[in-house]
Amino acid sequence: QLQLVESGGGLVQPGGSLRLSCSASGYTLDYSAIAWFRQAPGKEREGVSCISRDGAVTNYADSVKGRFTVSRDNAKKRIYLEMNGLKPEDTALYYCAAPWSLGYVCTNDPRKSHFGFWGQGTQVTVSS
Repeated sequence: QLQLVESGGGLVQPGGSLRLSCSASGYTLDYSAIAWFRQAPGKEREGVSCISRDGAVTNYADSVKGRFTVSRDNAKKRIYLEMNGLKPEDTALYYCAAPWSLGYVCTNDPRKSHFGFWGQGTQVTVSS
């Protein structure tokens, strides 16, 4: 049974940085692409970034492109989301997720319906 656990969230001032981490257990991580999603209060969960199984391909939503960087270390079973230049509108609960299908191909707009394995989320709050 795949389990994903996010960490690294917190309170940061606008313009600041955070590094989120997603750890995986019960699963050979290098079999699967992994995506990051976020959900702000009262809003739909949206895809933020996606990384291919070998880390060679990364995709980003337009709202975070140039500010966020996704990476992975399959040996450590970890996926990271480096977030720089944070804005108040980045405030949300951030989730990592694995797709239902091992054949899933990352896009700039990952859809939550394609993902069946989710962590519990880590809160990111950007405020002065």
